[in-house]
Amino acid sequence: MQKTYVLDTNVLLHNPESLFAFEDNHIVIPFAVIEELDNQKRRQDEVGRHARIASRRLDALRQNGNLAEGVALPGGGILRVELNHHSTHDYPPGLSLDKYDNRILAVAYNLSKESEGPVITVTKDLNLRIKADVLGMTAQNFTNDMVNYSNLYQGVREIQATAEDIEQFYRAQSLAWEAEPPLMPHEFVILKNPANPSQSAIAKYADGYLIPLNFSDSINWGVKARNKEQKFALELLLDDSIRVVTLVGTAGTGKTLLALAVGLEKVVEQNEYSRFLITRPVTPMGEDLGYLPGSKEEKLKPWMQAVYDNLEYLFQKADEPRDVLEELVARGVLDMDTLTYLRGRSIPRQFILCDEAQNITPKMIKTLVTRVGEGSKIVFTGDPEQIDHPYLDQNSNGLTYLVERIKEQEVAGHVTLVRGERSAVAEMGAKLL
Repeated sequence: MQKTYVLDTNVLLHNPESLFAFEDNHIVIPFAVIEELDNQKRRQDEVGRHARIASRRLDALRQNGNLAEGVALPGGGILRVELNHHSTHDYPPGLSLDKYDNRILAVAYNLSKESEGPVITVTKDLNLRIKADVLGMTAQNFTNDMVNYSNLYQGVREIQATAEDIEQFYRAQSLAWEAEPPLMPHEFVILKNPANPSQSAIAKYADGYLIPLNFSDSINWGVKARNKEQKFALELLLDDSIRVVTLVGTAGTGKTLLALAVGLEKVVEQNEYSRFLITRPVTPMGEDLGYLPGSKEEKLKPWMQAVYDNLEYLFQKADEPRDVLEELVARGVLDMDTLTYLRGRSIPRQFILCDEAQNITPKMIKTLVTRVGEGSKIVFTGDPEQIDHPYLDQNSNGLTYLVERIKEQEVAGHVTLVRGERSAVAEMGAKLL
């Protein structure tokens, strides 16, 4: 039996291509969604861009027939734009039609009264899903680009090995590995002898062999790894053959500081890249401050303050850390920008850091990765447990999506950092609060 999916506006603003993700079922776009898309189309950010894309997709479908009557979708199914048709059934009690969400819910409610098949509201708004459940209706999140965060690829695994295997590894500086479980490219391994727990080794997987780490003890811009996960992170950051690196970890695990230290080392000291480009999504935590006055740098300062704090820590031995930072920016060696300004650019031979990547949608992650030019390296850092975006969660944000989609690629590497190194207080807060 064909299903009828009623799409909320936020699904289209999250992914405009969601129109074509429901196979041969019926897709209903409430008229209120068109109005909301029209209200968002002038925004100069990802939301506005997705609103314009969704409108263009609907306009293209209009060439196939009357949207109110329904048009065929390329992959099967029928799409139609539906008025609130309040003349057919009563609205659910207690719903104010002044709210777009309630008008969308009313469409689904009335359709469920007259449809033989199941009617499902698809929304990323959890409150709308709660309302639907209270009214006895079916509501779902849009899950096509979601991953299971509880089973997220860690980039590290512990494997039991014999004393002979560990001795062979140290003696030959490699150990052939064909046994189960199969390992991912650049995956890190902790070899442990169950008969003698003190006998262990750390290695990384490459081309069928476990090999020692090359950069784990290196010092970059005065920063050295404090635990094994940070050693693994340095291995990925310093290996120029690995072009996409993802670092996931809770607050204080050092993911951003390590990436900044290696970026400065690679760009300023080693001249391996022409510029260090730092970006992060402009997503407020708490009340939005609105538009800020001043130049582009002055506008970005509040959003980039966490990055500035880390950079000033790295420049702490200088007499005036801020002067060093401003000099690097003036020379064009260091650049900070929002994701909005990166669209359409090609970024060759640069070390790129995208911080707080958990607040980016999968669509935006794709846009950013496809900006990477010849000779560039891009690093994503973030904590999926600290999401400020209203319609993203641990399973649907771009960072976890990226980790799962590229884990088998030779040019990519990932590690999850677990031990806090910021301070004893920060570690206590991460564990207990």
